[in-house]
This record gives sequence, C-alpha cells and structure tokens, in this order.
Amino acid sequence: MPGLLTPAPKEVAVSESALDGPPSSSQHSTDEAEGAKAPWWSYIWDYEPGRSREERAFIRKLDVFLVSMLSFGYFIKNLDQTNISNAFVSGMKEDLGMDGNQINLVDTAWTVGYVVGQIPSQVVLTRVRPSVWVPSCELLWTLLTFCLAAARTSDHVIAIRFLVGLAESIFYPAAHTILGSWYKPSELGKRACIFHASSAAASMFSGYLQAGVYKGLDGVNGFAGWQWLFIMDGVISLPICIAGFFILPDLPENTRAFYLNESDREMAKQRMEKAGRAPRTKLGRSAFKRIFGRWHVYLLSILYIIFIIIGPSGSINPFALWLKAKGEPVERINIIPTASSAIQLVLTVSAAIISDALRRRASVMSVSTFLGGFAALVLAIWNIPDGLKWFAFLLQRASVPYGPLSMSWANEICGADAEERAIVIGIMNSMGYAFNAWVPILTYPQVDAPRFRTGFIYSTVMFVAQAIITAVVAFMYKRDQRKKVREEDVPGTEEDEGATVSPS
Repeated sequence: MPGLLTPAPKEVAVSESALDGPPSSSQHSTDEAEGAKAPWWSYIWDYEPGRSREERAFIRKLDVFLVSMLSFGYFIKNLDQTNISNAFVSGMKEDLGMDGNQINLVDTAWTVGYVVGQIPSQVVLTRVRPSVWVPSCELLWTLLTFCLAAARTSDHVIAIRFLVGLAESIFYPAAHTILGSWYKPSELGKRACIFHASSAAASMFSGYLQAGVYKGLDGVNGFAGWQWLFIMDGVISLPICIAGFFILPDLPENTRAFYLNESDREMAKQRMEKAGRAPRTKLGRSAFKRIFGRWHVYLLSILYIIFIIIGPSGSINPFALWLKAKGEPVERINIIPTASSAIQLVLTVSAAIISDALRRRASVMSVSTFLGGFAALVLAIWNIPDGLKWFAFLLQRASVPYGPLSMSWANEICGADAEERAIVIGIMNSMGYAFNAWVPILTYPQVDAPRFRTGFIYSTVMFVAQAIITAVVAFMYKRDQRKKVREEDVPGTEEDEGATVSPS
C-alpha cells in the first residue's frame, strides 16, 4: 500500500508537464522565501529570478536565431499549403478543369508523400546535422513550388504535390525535436506555439497575396493570377531556405552555430541535463524495443491522429467555399477567411503563455477542444441565424492551438530518452497524416461544399474523442510522475508544479 511506503502521510506534487530541474525549483522557492515580488511581465514571458545574466543572453540568442528561423521555415511551408486552396478558388479550378474531387486527390497525394518521408526523415535527423538536412529539404520543396506554376492538368498538380509532401515531411517533427533539445519545459510551450502561430500568419498572408496578385498580375506575361501566386511563393521562400544553412544551431552536443560561444554550448548541455533531457545515442534495435515497450508511442499517436483528422484537409477551406457559393468576389473570398487565421494566431500565442505559466498542458488543450467542438456543432446544425454561422466559421481554427501544445507535451513526456523523443514525434505526425490521406475524402469531399453536413457532424464527434484521449494521456503521465517521485523519495511539495495528489 502506498501509505506504508512513507513514515508519515504527505502530499506529492505532480505536474502535467516535466519539471525544469532542481536548481530552478529551489531558486524559485528561495525567491519567494525572501519575499521578492514578481514583475507583471512574469505572467506573459519567462521569469526565473535565479537565472544568470549569461543564461538570459543565451536564451535571447536562441529566440532571435532558432525560433525565428524555424518560424520563417514553417511560414513558407504553410504558405505553400494554403496557396493551393487559395489558387483553387481563384481560377485554378476552372483553368485545369477540376470539377470533381480532384482537389481532394491533390491533397491526398501531398499527404501520401508527407507520410512516406516522415519516419525515415526523423531517423536521418538522428545521424545528420539539422542545419544541413532541414534547409536542403526546404530548398527542394521551394523548387517544386515554382513547378506548380507550370502545371497544365490536375494530374501534373497531383504528381508535383506528392513530391512537395515528401520534401516537407521533415520539417514539423524536426522543428519540435530541435526546440525540445534547447528549451526547458517552462520555456518550451511558448516557443512551440509562436513557431506554430507562423502557420496562421502564412494563411493570412496567402489570402492577401492572392488578392493582390489576382488584381495586379492576372494575365501578365501569359500567367494567370493563381500561377503568379506559386511564383511569388517560391521567390519568398528561396532566401529563407539559404539562411537556414547558417542559422540553425543543430543540437547542444554538436552545435557549431556562429552566435553561440563555448560557454553557451556548455550551458545548453547542463540545462538539458537538469531538465531530464537525454542527449542522442546510437539508434539501434534496443532503442526501438524500448520505445515500443512504453505507452507513450501508442497513446500520443492516437491523440495526434485525432487532432490531424478532426477537420477537412488543407486544400478544403469550408469558409472560403461557403463565401464562393454566396457569390462573393475573388478578392473577398481570399481576404475574409484571414480573420479566422488571425483568431488562431492570437489564441495559439495566448494558450502557450497560459500553458507555460500554469504548467498544465492538458487543461489548456481542453479549452481549445471545447472551442473547436462548439464551432463544429453549430455548423453541423447549419440552419441557424446568419450571424451565428459567421461566428462559427471564424471560430473554426480555435482548435488549432491543441497541436503545438500536444507536441510540447510529447517532448516533455519523452524527454528522458532522446531517441524516443525523436521517433515518437515522427510517428505521431506520420500516423496523423497517414489517416489524413483518406479520411477527409470520406468526411469532407469537395462535392459536399458548402454544406459539408457529414463532415461537421463527424468533427463534433471527434472533438468528444479528443477530450477523452487528452484525459487518458494526462492520467497516465501523472501516474508515471507519481511513481518516479516515490522511487526517488523526494520529500516536500513544490508550489509551481501543478496538481497536488495525496497517496491513499
């Protein structure tokens, strides 16, 4: 019985996220004991009173170079993805005769390529420097994006999008693996969500770009407005790809970044050691046996699969298709849905700040689930006041912050095993998109636009499933933390560690 293992009843604090390490916790306690008052900005950004000037400078370097570089990379990746749906409603459908479900097939081709490249890419990442592997793949998908402007049939688009998906498969899981190799749990959620918020910025920018291109360049040099969109996409992406070769810092154990000195590199290793993050070791049969012998890979994969397939595919934008069915002009069809992306951006950053401050990943993720579920339910009913329908479409992307927070959570749950962390994140993303290759064809086929009755009902049910799997993962993670704390026989309670559990 648990009560017989300790000399007297005591409370054990268990957090939904991993601890930052003993020094940070003790420093926090010391600061409180001395009665120091936390500044107002501590509720928004990192606040560790015991952090040295050198560590603060080190983190600023990471924020300026690493987070910015990954955010720009994710921006161009999502600009490319969003441009497909914007091009589709801006003339590509008519020019290439895409009257059936071809846009679903285009999305499926991209997804198949994305799935095929995912896990091999994560394996390569354990052997090759990220500063070489990631920008090389970025450069490849940028060149392929230029090729989309030359497509003459929907088959051309399908083939090119498969190759684009193959090249892009590396980026998202690699980015989260890299972030998790440099930032502590109290810092990670904000950076992961700022990184992910660049996708909302890309969606907004794509809408404005397509509206401007359609108005100013449609027909110039014989290219339609939607073709110019892909050309401009490539022009924007190219310098970002090249910069990645010089700015990405690799990992703490092998970094050669020009902006990190020797003391920075040593500090990075010590920070990760204190946070319980293990450095890379050789990936062999024993590692895979270890990974697949734990619950992490199974439950986290289910959690992320549900997140990925909970709505339509990236090329289907129900809001834009509804506006098109209402007879709105092309400029408004591209610009109005950017308001939904703006809401996503604000909520993603807000959720990150709150999640890191409270150290409660599951609780904040559940708020995102509730908002997305409400929007899906309203749209499933459909015959509602027009104002409420507009509100539901605008709120649709409120469910997106769940994704980057779940990746941060996975980084923390698997933090003690570097190989598991890389492979599990890769499997989560890969399995999610493996299902995404075919599920949206059944749930959100193009021919159901703009009503999507089956799709919105399906999404409502899946949001309920998302709430359940989140609770299950939170329970299992807390159980493991309680077990670890008891094994180490750590006395006392930390005020900032989250939920308090009393052994019975």
